[in-house]
Amino acid sequence: MDLLWTPGRLFVAGPDTRAQLPQGGPGDRFAGIRFAPGTAPAVLGVPAYELRDRRVELADLWGAARARRLTERVDAAADPVAALESVALETAERRAADGVRPDPLLTRVVRLLDGGAPVAAAADEVGLGARTLHRRAQAAFGYGPKTLARVLRLQRALALVGRGAPYASAAVSAGYADQAHFTREMRALSGMTPSGYGAGGAPA
Repeated sequence: MDLLWTPGRLFVAGPDTRAQLPQGGPGDRFAGIRFAPGTAPAVLGVPAYELRDRRVELADLWGAARARRLTERVDAAADPVAALESVALETAERRAADGVRPDPLLTRVVRLLDGGAPVAAAADEVGLGARTLHRRAQAAFGYGPKTLARVLRLQRALALVGRGAPYASAAVSAGYADQAHFTREMRALSGMTPSGYGAGGAPA
């Protein structure tokens, strides 16, 4: 989930279960920050599933007056990304003082799944049944733990490609059966192929 800025506008990109076309046109300026998995609902004040596959104006979540003040603040900043980080951190600290924090068990689930653990093993490790884990994952991530595991696996593979690993070895190291599996999953989740994403980076 992302908090995004373009001049005169702040909005949130919810958790995506399919590829989304970028907004804006040539020459438009954008900046954004990405929340760690499971942390955005505590900051934004809404369950993640309410924002799934959506782009939502910050005014709809925090009210028009506050959103306008924050938009003007980011508009005037020399570094919009730093300004967005400041907005998110200030809000997180204020909500934490009110007792609103990310679900600690789901933070552990993220670490386990990102390490390649199966969903059932992660659920057992944190002491949650399958239905309870799914319900809490919907609120924290916007989708179930199996979809989260797919997203994290794709991120692991792309990180390896970004460091220069060949696609085939990156696929296997990240937990895919083979390069074709990696390609299918990337197309399903991002609308791109690994080669298109790499734009001539790592060798096939």
